Amino acid sequence: MGQKVNPIGLRLALNKNWSSRWYAAKACFGDWLHEDLKIRTFIKKDFGSAGISRIIIERYSNNVRITINAARPGLLIGKKGAELETLRGKVADLLPGREVIVDVVEVKRPELNAQLVGESIALQLEKRIGFRRAMKKAIQTAMEAGAEGIKIQCSGRLGAAELARTEHYKEGRTPLHTLKANIDYGFAEANTTAGKIGVKVWICHKEAMEDMQNAINAKKSKAQKGAARQ
Repeated sequence: MGQKVNPIGLRLALNKNWSSRWYAAKACFGDWLHEDLKIRTFIKKDFGSAGISRIIIERYSNNVRITINAARPGLLIGKKGAELETLRGKVADLLPGREVIVDVVEVKRPELNAQLVGESIALQLEKRIGFRRAMKKAIQTAMEAGAEGIKIQCSGRLGAAELARTEHYKEGRTPLHTLKANIDYGFAEANTTAGKIGVKVWICHKEAMEDMQNAINAKKSKAQKGAARQ
């Protein structure tokens, strides 16, 4: 059988970054790791309707900074920041003796975020919408929004069939073996009456490294022009 690698884990330190950004000694590494898992589980469970795509946790000194990327930040912030302060207090209870800072960042284009697309399809499957219709609609929306390519795979008892199977649809290019390709990956589960259905989404964006290199070249050319004028 083929061995599959998480596209984000494969591209760490190239064009992707870690979700937990801290360094720990061997004695406390396990405790901190489980704390991160508790924080993510708690936030996703209580504020799942906010469309949370990613939770970044940074630790420095005695502080813990949590950055939540959400499609609907208003549900997290609440009226005059009341919900955000409640969330900060509850997370602080999970991390006794540490200062907790919570930031919320809006996801500008949720139709191009693989995790949000996967969760949207899973939600539709739970509402008994046909899996083919949900997958094709998501592909059409992503391609119209400017994605270079998208691939969606659903596995389980699709359409309440007796036997589990896997079906996938794709459009455009999703080069998973090309490390410099900017591939976004998301996974979600739909709890249907027939059982769990897994949804995987791969979205290929414009090559970030190429854009970055173009920006660096543009800065260099500006600096050279400025030096020439002097």
